[in-house]
Amino acid sequence: MARQLFGTDGIRGVAGEYPLEPRLVKAFGTALANWAKQYGTSPEVVIGMDTRESGQWLAEAVAGGLARGGVKTRFAGLITTPGVAYLTRTQDFVAGVMISASHNPFQDNGLKVFDHTGFKLPDEQELQLEAEIFKLLDSSGSIESQPLTVDSGLDAQYVDFLASKFQGSLDSLRIVVDCANGASEHLAPELFTRLGASVHAIGCNADGRNINLNCGALHVDNLRKEVLAQGANLGIAFDGDADRAMFISGNGKLVDGDHVLLIVGRHLMSQGKLPGNQVVATVMSNLGLERALEHSDIKLTRTPVGDKYVLEEMVRSGAAIGGEQSGHVIFRDSATTGDGMLTALRLLDVVTSRGRSLDELSSDMQTYPQILVNVRFKNKRPLSELDLTNRAIRQVEEEFGKAGRVLVRFSGTEPLARVMVEGPEIETVKAGAERIAEALRVELS
Repeated sequence: MARQLFGTDGIRGVAGEYPLEPRLVKAFGTALANWAKQYGTSPEVVIGMDTRESGQWLAEAVAGGLARGGVKTRFAGLITTPGVAYLTRTQDFVAGVMISASHNPFQDNGLKVFDHTGFKLPDEQELQLEAEIFKLLDSSGSIESQPLTVDSGLDAQYVDFLASKFQGSLDSLRIVVDCANGASEHLAPELFTRLGASVHAIGCNADGRNINLNCGALHVDNLRKEVLAQGANLGIAFDGDADRAMFISGNGKLVDGDHVLLIVGRHLMSQGKLPGNQVVATVMSNLGLERALEHSDIKLTRTPVGDKYVLEEMVRSGAAIGGEQSGHVIFRDSATTGDGMLTALRLLDVVTSRGRSLDELSSDMQTYPQILVNVRFKNKRPLSELDLTNRAIRQVEEEFGKAGRVLVRFSGTEPLARVMVEGPEIETVKAGAERIAEALRVELS
């Protein structure tokens, strides 16, 4: 059975429109309540949100649906996605719901669900929820939204947890933090200041509409300028819900999720804390990461795109670290999802304990030129049916041989076909990516 509502990271869309229209969101809450009641007679669900202007009414719609199903809600207010996951698994919540569309613009929003263990729901449970939602939509009766009051102690517990995971001191560091006008804007500066760093914060003026707007993990140019202007040791950029982090070195170099996997993976191996001498990443991670890990006798295991699938492989294989090039990094000993602030702390631990800069720690990874082209479509067709596209893919792969990679996939959150090509020379990579993208435009028009 194909999924109709859930993508690779929950239910996502334009707030107020299908599937995030009020009636369906309330039905989602009731469906979740019916699922949650298997875990006790008085279950509670925690809800958090980022800074989007639609967050409050969506949270209250979910809470209304939960109340209709006899389930109570505690509201964490503005908090990060990993913050909701942490609260769900460490307190008596049967589930957690994060209202966020992560790195998307403010018009979009989403519903991310965690079960009582802090893990995102597996595909089969999402399918069960979908079936229940549609059943509820077909039934009569309306559901009222439920007003929510923020429980101010919940986000403080999360920050306390993060602070406890760093045993050293950041007294010697000057850092710039870009919070993307998102969920981390009042948490990240507090955390790093508390640990002793001199913090210059940007992207901390959320107005409900400027989340991720020319700032944060997807737009690091302003962060780079501030790092250089401030003479900072490094910069940290989060996305809107802070489940990912990207970094800028003191010399202005971008240090992405692949670099983090290499730096921290090597550090864990040196301490005897890298089970199986392996790191888990997705098919999007750069070929340069694979080559650098091989040089350090570390195996790279690849999964489909999505931190949920990275985590599933980590649990299956016992891996300690895994993540995505985009900055989602999971540390299995401390978290059940990507956590940008925890990632920053783990990277800062390597910097301070080894007394080396980010530039030095990442200097030996050769990043292969990689081009990602998005092709928007109206009518999705299975890739196996796109003969022109498949011919273009085969031609590009034959030209690169073992010196490059081609990946074509459909986004799980947007109506986009994504073409990724990487190889040793940028012009050849660009030409190959555009050849495949043009074939997709023809066949998906």
